Amino acid sequence: MELPWLGEHCSERTCKQLDFLPLKCDACGEVFCKDHIRYDDHKCSSAYKKNVQVPVCPLCNTPIPVQKGEIPDIVVGAHIDKDCKYNPAQQKQKIFTNKCLKPGCKRKEMMKVLCEQCGGNFCIKHRHPLDHDCQGSSQPISKA
Repeated sequence: MELPWLGEHCSERTCKQLDFLPLKCDACGEVFCKDHIRYDDHKCSSAYKKNVQVPVCPLCNTPIPVQKGEIPDIVVGAHIDKDCKYNPAQQKQKIFTNKCLKPGCKRKEMMKVLCEQCGGNFCIKHRHPLDHDCQGSSQPISKA
């Protein structure tokens, strides 16, 4: 050992490895190597203070509060049966909702395509002022 004052020994009694980049457990405050830093790896007696998991509803993605001593699966199941705001109709929302204002055109676009002259919403085919007989401003529409 050339530099015995550097690093610390792992607090796990079966390991005691000299680690130059030791990690301190945020629950019990002891120092561990990378192999024993997880609460389960060193059987942390203070893990209950920090190792809190909040289950999320798989349908509506809402965090479900679980009281101490309750089983998360049962609480999530009760939420799904009673309080869940999941709406299957929301999953099938229409994407193409912007209807073209050109008379006779039934085309719909995903995004609004607004005319700079009249402010109307048109499809890609009728987006130019000359293509939808624009009645907007009296300025010249285009030199083309």
